[in-house]
Amino acid sequence: MMQNPSADDVKIPPEWAPHRAIWTAWPREPAYWGDAFEGARVEVAAMVRALAEGGERVRVLVDGREGEASAEAAMGGAGELVQAQYGDIWLRDIGPIFDTAGRAHGFGYNGWGGKYIMPGDELVAAQVAEHAGAPLVEHDFILEGGALEMDGEGTLLTTRQCVLNPNRNAHWTEAAAERELKRALGVGKVLWLDEGLMNDHTDGHIDNIARFVAPGRVVCQAPWGKKDPNADVYDEIALALAGMHDAKGRKLEVVRIPSPGLVMDEEGEIVPASHMNFLIGNEVVVVPVYSDSADEALEALAPLFPDRRVIGLSAHATLAGGGSFHCITQQEPA
Repeated sequence: MMQNPSADDVKIPPEWAPHRAIWTAWPREPAYWGDAFEGARVEVAAMVRALAEGGERVRVLVDGREGEASAEAAMGGAGELVQAQYGDIWLRDIGPIFDTAGRAHGFGYNGWGGKYIMPGDELVAAQVAEHAGAPLVEHDFILEGGALEMDGEGTLLTTRQCVLNPNRNAHWTEAAAERELKRALGVGKVLWLDEGLMNDHTDGHIDNIARFVAPGRVVCQAPWGKKDPNADVYDEIALALAGMHDAKGRKLEVVRIPSPGLVMDEEGEIVPASHMNFLIGNEVVVVPVYSDSADEALEALAPLFPDRRVIGLSAHATLAGGGSFHCITQQEPA
């Protein structure tokens, strides 16, 4: 562990900046997944192969001999397997956030407000940093990477529902949260949305509702279908974003794409399916898809990434475990 650098010395690059690697993990504990376990492995392997085919170095945490053997068989050599201890695969939240100086920033983690405590998750940030050869900077507050969206030019977008939730940092006010985020991540301006998707156990992670795709440009969803459970939330998000300015003073350009609409699990419960949980690779953008709106969503996203191929992959089983492709990955800048 190293001494915390000053805010002026920290710069977090945007996700579309070149990567040295993308980190993810292999589903390892059937008890966490139930009937979705094998399906989740299929979907994770498909994501890894798609990234590798796009020239990405994908480093995949595995735990033990079974994990290594099953991952190798499913991925066919597409991923670089790294033995590690971990609870589950949500690298965006349990792994470190890398800065442009090659440091890895680790934060406190409490299972999304105490909902899901999985032994080993608290060890991941340090292990990833060690394998990456990056000094670890530890911060003494709770923060999940899925709660953050940054443009690389000083702007951070997040939600009050998550970051100000008393189940994370009980005494945080909005002002206190902004001070800590600016200090730790070197940002100059924090933009706040209110809440996220229905039934999202993360308490409104931003990577399910709004994403920067370029400086000054943010994409969010529009309702799709007559029974979209988040229709009002989507409209409120778009309206709020349209009134915001980034750290450079630019008025945000807001692009909307179709949502997956109403998606339910096998028990008939509404699940927080989102096309926003895409992952931006060096050459491809991997988008989770769930419904008949997939083609429309991919067509709407493609012009936003003219130098990348936008592909859709099924993420039903991964979502059954709590998230999707962005949730299970973390990029290491080149």
